[in-house]
Amino acid sequence: MNSSDVLKEFEETGALLKGHFVLSSGLHSDTYLNKSIVSMYPQRTERLCKALAEKARSQLDKQIQYVVSPAMGAIIYGYETARHLDIPFMFAERVDGQFELRRGFHLPPGASVLVVEDIVSTGLSARECIDAVHRYGGEVLALACLIDRSGGKVSVGVPMIALAEMDVAVYAPDEVPSGLAEIPPVKPGSRGVSQ
Repeated sequence: MNSSDVLKEFEETGALLKGHFVLSSGLHSDTYLNKSIVSMYPQRTERLCKALAEKARSQLDKQIQYVVSPAMGAIIYGYETARHLDIPFMFAERVDGQFELRRGFHLPPGASVLVVEDIVSTGLSARECIDAVHRYGGEVLALACLIDRSGGKVSVGVPMIALAEMDVAVYAPDEVPSGLAEIPPVKPGSRGVSQ
């Protein structure tokens, strides 16, 4: 599956949106990728995650033992990627603003982990999830994601494996271009960041 195939999955479901969006990071953009719409379709999700699992397996020298994803949006994609890798999956969730492994999840010391995200814009959730895995004794081999919106510019402290890259401009709230500012903003993300 190449980058065009990945973006086609988003386009065909109406999940590649244009307008004025406030992202989970608080930044503004004229493009939003609604991965939740894509995940409504199990066959599309399976195709994407199978390709992500294959790409991660082919690019990593060390065997992946666990997949960990940040809750909430990446859970489906992490689970499905782990299924194709035939390894255990768990998710990290925020407790007092910090990602933790709960619900009986645990990592053996030195476990080889692939962190799976959905869409990476600033990499904040990915870095926080990677930090949590390290705190719990795991070794993060890489971050795998469906789409890197930064066009390869974001660093998360480990190698990033993306099925597709887009170079989408983002703006701080006080730097939104006038043409975009004329469109009323919509905040479709789930993380509670003020505008």
